[in-house]
Amino acid sequence: MQSLRFLFLGDVIGKPGRELAQKWIPKLKKEHKIDGVILNGENSSNRGKGITPGIVKAFKECGVNVVTSGNHIFYKKDIYSTLNERDDIIRPANYPSDCPGKGFTIFELNGSKVAIINVQGLIFMQQHLDNPIKTVESLLTFLKSKAKIIFIDFHAEATSEKKLLATFFDGQVSGVFGTHTHVQTADERILPGGTAFISDLGSCGAVNSVIGDKYDIILRQFMTQMPAKFEVETTGPMEIRGVIVEVDTKSGKAIKIERISVTDDEIQYQLQDEGNKK
Repeated sequence: MQSLRFLFLGDVIGKPGRELAQKWIPKLKKEHKIDGVILNGENSSNRGKGITPGIVKAFKECGVNVVTSGNHIFYKKDIYSTLNERDDIIRPANYPSDCPGKGFTIFELNGSKVAIINVQGLIFMQQHLDNPIKTVESLLTFLKSKAKIIFIDFHAEATSEKKLLATFFDGQVSGVFGTHTHVQTADERILPGGTAFISDLGSCGAVNSVIGDKYDIILRQFMTQMPAKFEVETTGPMEIRGVIVEVDTKSGKAIKIERISVTDDEIQYQLQDEGNKK
């Protein structure tokens, strides 16, 4: 049996998350014999919302195959042309077709075709988008003839919605991995039909934070209900979280899934004022 091993990383938060991913992805690839890397980069700009063409380039240089995203993908306008021009960064497929970019990609890895689908959830999300299950159903009519290995990054708030979509497509895709909530869940498993699943991959960012942002600012907004500009936490230990998934290249079914969590006490960043504005 031939198989491929994939590393999936949750939302990368700001410059600390980027530096963490750039430092650890090459190490993790070597240590765990990883063939392909997919990460969610929609929060990887210095302010923690959006992504820039330069960041996409940096992710590619450290070994990332595909960058997925979610509700913050359109936060920085200079990414629009990149979304239209490149196949290695995608946005949720259930956004209107007039939006920049597309919601899936196909790439070749060690002789096997791999497809990545990105969709966004409906529950507790502000956008009014197409139904994610119907969107994925439509995409699979095309992708199933193109790739045996198919993964879904489901960028959603509710764990119930994530489990619903994963169960619906169990046996039809290789894996469904939740992003958006930034907190790694402990429900990784292979569903009865052979689909790997976890409700949320977690994030790459500061440990002592509120999902990557400074605690005091979040607390002040929570207590006063006054508007506040969130800031990425740049000090203290950092953590990188996700899953490693092994897939049978012939059947496209998952063989193994395991959570990964690395805490790095060395990385501490104080962003310059100029850099914070980018």
